[in-house]
Amino acid sequence: MKNLLLLVGFILLSGGAYTQVSQRYEIIKNNYGPKLGYSPESGVKILTVNGLKFKDLNKNGKLDRYEDWRLSVEERAKDLSKKMSVEQIAGLMLYSGHQAIPAKEVGFAHGTYNGKPFSQSCANPWDLSDAQKKFLKDDNLRHVLLVGVQSPEVAARWSNEMQAYVEGIGLGIPANNSSDPRHSGQIAGAVAAEFNAGAGGDISVWPDGLGMAATFEPELVKKFGQIAALEYRALGICTALSPQVDLATEPRWYRSSMTFGESPALATAMTRAYIDGFQTSTGDAEIANGWGYQSVNAMVKHWPSGGPEEGGRDGHWAFGKFAVYPGNNFETHLKPFTDGAFNLDGRTARASAVMPYYTISYNQAKDGTNLANGFSTYIITYLLRGKYDYDGVVCTDWLITANEGKTPGDFDGKPWGVEAKSIAERHYIAIMAGIDQFGGNNEMGPVIEAYNMGVKEHGKKFMRNKFERSAVRLLRNIFRLGLFENPYVDPQESAKIVGNPDFMQEGYNAQLKSIVMLKNKEDVLPVEGRKTVYIPEVYTPSVKDWWGNWSKPSLKVPADLELVKKYYNVTNDPSKADFAIVFISGPYTNKDGGGYDKHDREAGGNGYIPISLQYRTYTAEDAREHSIAAGDPVVDPTVTNRSYKGKTVTASNTMDLNTVLTTKEMMGDKPVIVVVNVSRGIVLNELEGKVDAILARFSVGEQPVLDIISGKHEPSGLLPMQIPANMSTVEKQQEDVPFDMECHRDTEGNVYDFAFGLNWKGVINDHRTATYRVNE
Repeated sequence: MKNLLLLVGFILLSGGAYTQVSQRYEIIKNNYGPKLGYSPESGVKILTVNGLKFKDLNKNGKLDRYEDWRLSVEERAKDLSKKMSVEQIAGLMLYSGHQAIPAKEVGFAHGTYNGKPFSQSCANPWDLSDAQKKFLKDDNLRHVLLVGVQSPEVAARWSNEMQAYVEGIGLGIPANNSSDPRHSGQIAGAVAAEFNAGAGGDISVWPDGLGMAATFEPELVKKFGQIAALEYRALGICTALSPQVDLATEPRWYRSSMTFGESPALATAMTRAYIDGFQTSTGDAEIANGWGYQSVNAMVKHWPSGGPEEGGRDGHWAFGKFAVYPGNNFETHLKPFTDGAFNLDGRTARASAVMPYYTISYNQAKDGTNLANGFSTYIITYLLRGKYDYDGVVCTDWLITANEGKTPGDFDGKPWGVEAKSIAERHYIAIMAGIDQFGGNNEMGPVIEAYNMGVKEHGKKFMRNKFERSAVRLLRNIFRLGLFENPYVDPQESAKIVGNPDFMQEGYNAQLKSIVMLKNKEDVLPVEGRKTVYIPEVYTPSVKDWWGNWSKPSLKVPADLELVKKYYNVTNDPSKADFAIVFISGPYTNKDGGGYDKHDREAGGNGYIPISLQYRTYTAEDAREHSIAAGDPVVDPTVTNRSYKGKTVTASNTMDLNTVLTTKEMMGDKPVIVVVNVSRGIVLNELEGKVDAILARFSVGEQPVLDIISGKHEPSGLLPMQIPANMSTVEKQQEDVPFDMECHRDTEGNVYDFAFGLNWKGVINDHRTATYRVNE
């Protein structure tokens, strides 16, 4: 593994002399200095000064300080920021809407800033679209968020085309491509489907955040970061919009799957390891201070935490705009940032960027305001910049400056707390609060308007200085990675690096370690030998996605039977089976995570409904009489109480429970093993007593599960969050407090608390549980 990392680092560093018609760039060797990559067609020339070579990025025929790779990052960034026009800085402050490769019309609501679809006018899959050229040239945008990629080679070629294009514009500032997490999500779950949609490109596959946490091994997470960084750089990606380090103290929150669980100590250790892995370059790949050609900027999210969502509702929608702190536990939620992301073991010292969450941290700002975190001077300037001395990039989550929808359930802009302001005014409020960059905004117009508002209120010098400070922060993250010297990647080498067998094996080993065995009655596991298994079909209901589209229902076996046959004989007749495996998902409603129903509102209710973690119909008898936070002041001002007490809901996949119970009835005394995909809290009391074994997986495929069931691998995962005994304890817990629920006790006497898990010998007690288990 170590030798492979060194080899890949050498490939990324050296590049090689590579020129062909579709990839118009050349690599220039530089004695006693870095290799320079440039496109002759961009107009950039190579300068020779005292026998050393430099890129003349602004084409003025002389060596400027920002072009001089001998100088520090800080000197270069400050020099360049002073040369930039306000328009160029405004473009640097933009982060694009989601871009697919090949370029195509994308149906993401994040989309472009002004809602225009992406155009397709490309002869080759790696060509830039007209829309992409427009925002790169006309709007000076240099930060691009990638979603779907056809293949590693196409991604690399597209990146090179874009870098060659921007190299010929203005000051020759390279692009900084980014990605949401793209290494997990083998199971098509709600969260993976929305955030990793079309990630594509054969890449090593790992567990999701909760799965990583279930290993309780920070060193494994660090190794993931190292591998993922190499794969990202090979794809032309230089910033990871991760890790997501919100504490999952609210078990109903549907984005819990991407977190490191509810433990402040474990999440902090995982955060530190993750970022160290992504950001640190070593050996010849290092440029300075741990940064270099193997480094990927980590944008840690979501400050100061999106975890304590009231009632579990998510901040992507107006119905979930409030994070609440009934347990006065605000400071605890900062620990993964302050003790982890801002206190790294590696030489890069701190995460290079921070993303605040959409939510309003209700009644936490000491200035008396209740604004979304990205608009809050207290949250950004006083806390993050001031108290915690953070001087990296602060980038908003996507589309916080756009207009919200007509109802609280519409997926649209998220301007929480400043709903009545104009788009330009929201940009100005965010800038004055301490924001450097706007996620999902492709047009610089509103940023220029905000600048002019600032000039009118504070004067030109004040605003110019403020913009230059943001520019320096943003430019650091480009200089540190060596992109000004060589932003190009070799497509053939990219194809060899991304998803290579060694990386795939490392990811698979992590998948194995993430699986938690919760129950093993009478040691029914492992099931060794060539036994016969029955795997029932599972009904997948029609559910609504973010934008109101309904999926098609299906009834099918949720496993690859050809894969299963490598382990066991397979039958569709329970009477002929030795045992059964039932694959199910944790209870869910719609893909928005639930919590709001427009039909309830239309019928005279307030629209708010429970989020259930059980399969059967649930009535919220123990919910709060009155919500902590109020309603929506613009689209629904008459709702001042968001309580859902007494209302009833049924999980969309309630049939999963029926499948388990029916299978047990058909199998009689023969073992029934349940494999449940866990993406947030789950109530198991409806099925646990009926089955013989339970395995919890976190968005990993069937093969690692079968390796455990068959005894090829011993389970070692531990629960990264509590399993509640019932929905009553879920309602009574406090959204901001970890470890405050009554946990499920099974028929074997085991309690499904944080850090619980079984191996073949019984309950696991090892160095991991000694380090992280909470003392009772």
